[in-house]
Amino acid sequence: MSKPVQIKSPEGKSRCPICDKPTAEDFRPFCSKRCADVDLHRWLNSSYVIQTEEEADDSMASGSSEQ
Repeated sequence: MSKPVQIKSPEGKSRCPICDKPTAEDFRPFCSKRCADVDLHRWLNSSYVIQTEEEADDSMASGSSEQ
């Protein structure tokens, strides 16, 4: 499994992926609870999408069960 991407400033310090402020140890990789919540909200509202090459299975959507 690959490591999460860390955004770093030119000085080598980690930066918040939401607002680009320095990260806080309690909220890593974010700078605050607010930025962590913004990120969670984006995931829950499908603002972030992980692309796949799989095609949708229409038989599951229509409810038919052929075996």
